[in-house]
Amino acid sequence: MDAAIVVGVDGSPTAWSALAWAAEDAERRHLPLRVVHVREPWLAEHPLGASSDEETRTERCDRLLADSAARARELAPGARVSTALVTGAVIERLKTESETADAVVVGSRGRGGFAGLVLGSVGLGLAGYAECPVVVVRRLPRGGGGDIVVGYDGSRWADMALEYAMAQAAARRSRLRVLYGQRYPAMTPHPAGFGPLPVDEVSDIRQRLIAWRDKHPGIDLVASTVREHPVPALAAASREADLVVVGSRGLGGFASAMLGSVSHGILHRSHCPVVVVGALRGRP
Repeated sequence: MDAAIVVGVDGSPTAWSALAWAAEDAERRHLPLRVVHVREPWLAEHPLGASSDEETRTERCDRLLADSAARARELAPGARVSTALVTGAVIERLKTESETADAVVVGSRGRGGFAGLVLGSVGLGLAGYAECPVVVVRRLPRGGGGDIVVGYDGSRWADMALEYAMAQAAARRSRLRVLYGQRYPAMTPHPAGFGPLPVDEVSDIRQRLIAWRDKHPGIDLVASTVREHPVPALAAASREADLVVVGSRGLGGFASAMLGSVSHGILHRSHCPVVVVGALRGRP
């Protein structure tokens, strides 16, 4: 049975964008779509001051899921759509969903349990510790047909990110742009500790990318060295991209690309959806 693309919905604008992205990706990659709403158990069934003829919280949750499923089927008629209302802490339930999912898709801001998903410990916790790729949709790309951009440094996390990016590029028939870079050694005169790779490391990464090209000959792969901090490099590339993909950890210029200040930077500055490919699934 194919793993589903899981999308978290709460009725917020970015959650609807996440739903649209997930539905189209599920249809494009012939995967099931699972629409999930997490109900936090401490929220009352009848909000304080509500009249007896107002919707209960359960009724509102059911309506949200029904509306979400209808919208997903409208956007992607070929997608296999199911819904689930689960109860618990949002981040923990989404982590549980990630154990069997192909990817978990969320909006960058939300209501209720999804509020501040990308702006604090909840978003970073999901991006860094989910068992599958996490897609954060701040805004949808305009028009489509743009590149898939991946940050690469040769680490195993970067290899996982590149593998996911390859699958997306193949499904979309898009060009794949690989950006790679690394820190300067300590005590150099260069700013911010970032700069081009030493020649031998450049050669090593080029050889790695040749192997990836040989493995996926049908993908148009273009690679370039990043000679600046990775956040502005990725943000600039995202202007013309449909998707930016990074590993949850790494080496050099993309070290911890989705953890700490760099993660906040790209999530705030990206002009397209961002995918964080973690490293928990398949760890020895």
